[in-house]
Amino acid sequence: MNLLTTLSNSLMEGFFPKGWDLAKIDGLAEVSGVELHAKKSWWSSEFQPISCQNLSDFDVFMGHEIALEISNARKNGRDLAMILPVGPMGMYRWAVYFLSQWNVDCSHVHGFNMDEWSDAEGNTLPSDNSGAFQFAMEKAFYGPLGQLTVPKNQRNFALKNNLPSYGEKIKALKTKGAKLVTVFGIGRVCHIAFWEPHFASEFDSVEQWKLQTHRLGAKLHPLTIEQNALTSFKSRTTLVPAFANTIGPGLFLQSDSIIGGCDGTFGRGMQWQGLSLRMSLLHEPTPWIPSSFMPTLPGKLFYLSELAEPLIADCN
Repeated sequence: MNLLTTLSNSLMEGFFPKGWDLAKIDGLAEVSGVELHAKKSWWSSEFQPISCQNLSDFDVFMGHEIALEISNARKNGRDLAMILPVGPMGMYRWAVYFLSQWNVDCSHVHGFNMDEWSDAEGNTLPSDNSGAFQFAMEKAFYGPLGQLTVPKNQRNFALKNNLPSYGEKIKALKTKGAKLVTVFGIGRVCHIAFWEPHFASEFDSVEQWKLQTHRLGAKLHPLTIEQNALTSFKSRTTLVPAFANTIGPGLFLQSDSIIGGCDGTFGRGMQWQGLSLRMSLLHEPTPWIPSSFMPTLPGKLFYLSELAEPLIADCN
């Protein structure tokens, strides 16, 4: 007996996104190891999943990729728009290291934080609150870059009065020749930023869904809240906001290149991201699984090799 045979239809539909085919998803869970790298027809020819043996390698590889994009844009004399996450985070230390070693001035970079905690109206935490994503980015990336850093007026955060302007700002930059790179992690329910799967029910077509640039006060899925309780709030679910401001597919699907990361392991054989990784790589693109669109774009998805191990029961 398992979830598919013990849960009633009404309970499944009330908790999991209604567009999820759980039997199909369970079939994807059977895939492991190098089979995850078998190219699908919808993948970009320039998309590549990359296995990392441990978290140290993962942080270095992602940080190097970010730094390389910034360095190459500087060498090519073009602006660079980067949609940036807070999570994964270890990559920023290494991006700062490489950029500092190479003495790369980042005045050509325009940063766009992809999301921020909010209330239902889109009001966010103060920038000096340790739980705010803006605080985390200043501390992990912009601050440590020192004199090489991104100018303050080119650092965009997903605030109520600024997030709605992202689309026009990025469009203007791309019109002038800038490249757009999206850096991202994949959520437990396969969101990109906080663009959740249940939003799909609001749109009549995939094309309409793809046009959405952002949302203020987005209602988060319960599994998203619990994921963040475990990864960011030391299990204190009651502290996790139920809403967030977020970019949408109308922005991240414009990316010229992507840098993705899956590092969702807890040690002692425990993890939360193995199934999300498989759904992102192996499921046909659907708004019900936002991350399934990412392999359609050029770029790389770095993941911990442990996530590709067989997903079998193992009591810890």
